[in-house]
Amino acid sequence: MTAKIIAFQGRPGAYSDMACRSARRGWVTLPCENFIETIKAVQSGKAEQAMLPCENNLVGRVPDIHNLLPSSGLFIVGEHFQRIEHCLIGIKNAKISDIKRVHTHPMAMGQVSEIINDLSLERITEFDTAGAAEIIAKMNNREDAAIASELAAELNGLDVLRYNVENENYNTTRFYIVSREKKIPTQRENMMTTVLFKTKNIPSALYKALGGFATNNVNMTRLESCMDKGGFVATKFLVDVEGHVHNDPLNQALNELKFYSDDYVLLGVYPASQYRQSV
Repeated sequence: MTAKIIAFQGRPGAYSDMACRSARRGWVTLPCENFIETIKAVQSGKAEQAMLPCENNLVGRVPDIHNLLPSSGLFIVGEHFQRIEHCLIGIKNAKISDIKRVHTHPMAMGQVSEIINDLSLERITEFDTAGAAEIIAKMNNREDAAIASELAAELNGLDVLRYNVENENYNTTRFYIVSREKKIPTQRENMMTTVLFKTKNIPSALYKALGGFATNNVNMTRLESCMDKGGFVATKFLVDVEGHVHNDPLNQALNELKFYSDDYVLLGVYPASQYRQSV
């Protein structure tokens, strides 16, 4: 039996790769250069699903996803929360005292600012954390280190010089798992629903559109805004709410939202991660 494939942005050993391995055990992970290529891998059938980071509890939303996903034609079928445990990585036999420069993704750079400042390291931004590990492996210079995962160190034959160097020990990234198949689950309990909408350009439209969630006692876990087509007149909003789209009271709340919206897209109905119960 051929193993299923799940795509992610980054190089082998990236945190998105780790998320894929954790959420889809036994699947083959497919590294992609950027989010557009990751989405195309699913659209073309090269991969059954993709793992797309959407938000981090330290630095907020992941850029591009809220713009790329709605126009992709893909459907959210799951979510995954990945604990981000950054490691300071060097070449074999390197010591922390040898390091002068640190390579990593800009988002990761902000999450490990304390150790960078403590060691007075020069910051060099790279396209990916695991890619940074590949770069220093090729450089083979004791003065260059990377911030990446333990898996990235293992895959590139590098040494972990210090574990858990992130500023906060609760650093976690949430991912959407997306698929071509737009199927609404029959499961009704412990579900999440994600929608994208644009309010009518009238006074109090957003207040009235969101009012249905309050009056129907629906819990909203995420609300993100983005400008529509680069303009300054209309704004689109991406919303994650608890519940199944076909269940009351969420169905009533969404009907009220639609009434005050010019545009409405259902992006996904999917099981809530067990991580939510732990926090």
